[in-house]
Amino acid sequence: MNEKGFTLIEMIIVLFVISILLLITIPNITSHNAVIKDKGCDALIKMVQAQVQVYEIEKETIPTLAELKTGNYITTDRCPGGNSLVIDSITGKVSESATP
Repeated sequence: MNEKGFTLIEMIIVLFVISILLLITIPNITSHNAVIKDKGCDALIKMVQAQVQVYEIEKETIPTLAELKTGNYITTDRCPGGNSLVIDSITGKVSESATP
Protein backbone atom coordinates (compact mmCIF):
# COMPACT_ATOMS: atom_id res chain seq x y z
CA MET A 1 0.00 0.00 0.00
CA ASN A 2 1.25 3.40 -0.95
CA GLU A 3 -0.91 5.80 1.09
CA LYS A 4 0.02 9.43 1.23
CA GLY A 5 -0.14 11.29 4.53
CA PHE A 6 1.85 12.44 7.52
CA THR A 7 3.55 10.07 9.90
CA LEU A 8 3.30 10.47 13.65
CA ILE A 9 6.91 11.67 13.83
CA GLU A 10 6.27 14.42 11.26
CA MET A 11 3.22 15.63 13.19
CA ILE A 12 5.18 15.72 16.46
CA ILE A 13 7.96 17.73 14.81
CA VAL A 14 5.46 20.25 13.41
CA LEU A 15 3.76 20.65 16.81
CA PHE A 16 7.15 21.07 18.47
CA VAL A 17 8.14 23.84 16.05
CA ILE A 18 4.81 25.63 16.54
CA SER A 19 5.13 25.46 20.33
CA ILE A 20 8.66 26.89 20.18
CA LEU A 21 7.45 29.79 18.05
CA LEU A 22 4.61 30.48 20.50
CA LEU A 23 7.00 30.41 23.46
CA ILE A 24 9.15 33.01 21.72
CA THR A 25 6.38 35.39 20.60
CA ILE A 26 3.95 35.47 23.56
CA PRO A 27 6.33 37.07 26.11
CA ASN A 28 7.39 39.60 23.47
CA ILE A 29 3.78 40.65 22.83
CA THR A 30 2.90 41.02 26.52
CA SER A 31 5.99 43.09 27.23
CA HIS A 32 4.85 45.70 24.71
CA ASN A 33 1.43 46.10 26.36
CA ALA A 34 2.60 48.88 28.69
CA VAL A 35 4.21 50.78 25.82
CA ILE A 36 0.98 50.61 23.83
CA LYS A 37 -1.04 51.96 26.77
CA ASP A 38 1.44 54.81 27.30
CA LYS A 39 1.26 55.83 23.65
CA GLY A 40 -2.54 55.69 23.79
CA CYS A 41 -2.55 57.97 26.82
CA ASP A 42 -0.13 60.41 25.16
CA ALA A 43 -2.41 60.59 22.12
CA LEU A 44 -5.47 61.16 24.32
CA ILE A 45 -3.70 63.97 26.19
CA LYS A 46 -2.86 65.71 22.90
CA MET A 47 -6.46 65.32 21.69
CA VAL A 48 -7.91 66.72 24.93
CA GLN A 49 -5.38 69.57 24.86
CA ALA A 50 -6.62 70.50 21.39
CA GLN A 51 -10.23 70.42 22.62
CA VAL A 52 -9.30 72.65 25.57
CA GLN A 53 -7.92 75.18 23.09
CA VAL A 54 -11.07 74.99 20.96
CA TYR A 55 -13.27 75.49 24.04
CA GLU A 56 -11.07 78.38 25.18
CA ILE A 57 -11.38 80.08 21.79
CA GLU A 58 -15.16 79.64 21.70
CA LYS A 59 -16.00 80.47 25.35
CA GLU A 60 -12.95 82.58 26.34
CA THR A 61 -12.42 80.53 29.52
CA ILE A 62 -10.44 77.45 30.46
CA PRO A 63 -12.81 74.48 30.76
CA THR A 64 -13.00 71.66 33.25
CA LEU A 65 -13.16 68.04 32.15
CA ALA A 66 -16.85 67.95 33.06
CA GLU A 67 -17.56 70.93 30.80
CA LEU A 68 -15.71 69.28 27.93
CA LYS A 69 -17.69 66.06 28.39
CA THR A 70 -21.10 67.74 28.67
CA GLY A 71 -20.28 69.95 25.68
CA ASN A 72 -19.41 66.84 23.61
CA TYR A 73 -15.85 67.99 23.07
CA ILE A 74 -14.53 64.71 24.50
CA THR A 75 -16.08 61.33 25.27
CA THR A 76 -13.68 60.06 27.93
CA ASP A 77 -11.40 61.50 30.56
CA ARG A 78 -9.49 58.30 31.31
CA CYS A 79 -6.34 56.92 29.70
CA PRO A 80 -6.23 53.32 28.45
CA GLY A 81 -4.23 52.43 31.58
CA GLY A 82 -7.06 53.70 33.80
CA ASN A 83 -5.50 56.96 35.00
CA SER A 84 -7.66 60.05 34.72
CA LEU A 85 -6.73 63.33 33.07
CA VAL A 86 -6.35 66.69 34.80
CA ILE A 87 -6.62 70.20 33.37
CA ASP A 88 -4.64 72.96 35.08
CA SER A 89 -7.18 75.71 35.76
CA ILE A 90 -4.60 78.48 35.27
CA THR A 91 -2.64 77.38 32.20
CA GLY A 92 -5.14 74.95 30.62
CA LYS A 93 -2.42 72.30 30.30
CA VAL A 94 -3.70 68.71 30.23
CA SER A 95 -1.78 66.00 32.09
CA GLU A 96 -2.24 62.48 33.38
CA SER A 97 -3.24 62.10 37.00
CA ALA A 98 -1.03 59.88 39.14
CA THR A 99 -4.00 58.12 40.76
CA PRO A 100 -6.60 56.17 38.77
